[in-house]
Amino acid sequence: MSTDTMTLANVHLRKAQKHALQARAKAHGTNLAEEVRNAVDAYLAGITADELSMLDAATKHTATMLEEMESVLEATNRNVNSMFQQMAKLRGGYPDGAK
Repeated sequence: MSTDTMTLANVHLRKAQKHALQARAKAHGTNLAEEVRNAVDAYLAGITADELSMLDAATKHTATMLEEMESVLEATNRNVNSMFQQMAKLRGGYPDGAK
């Protein structure tokens, strides 16, 4: 939380908004007021709900792509390790063919 002096502002929320903010605060380890301040800061910075939705979608897509990349890299590493083992057998078990 900022060291700025806080000022009280009464805000009327729909029940669903309040419950959603409370759930979000619980998930983030904050409180409802902090979540409202974060939302106001985003609004004042000019970040639209559409932009947040696009960012969220892009983040989820990127996470999926990274998981797929990790899977491909793990399979590649297994294949490379297998080839090195085969090469070692062909060379009589000695690294770099040394005897």
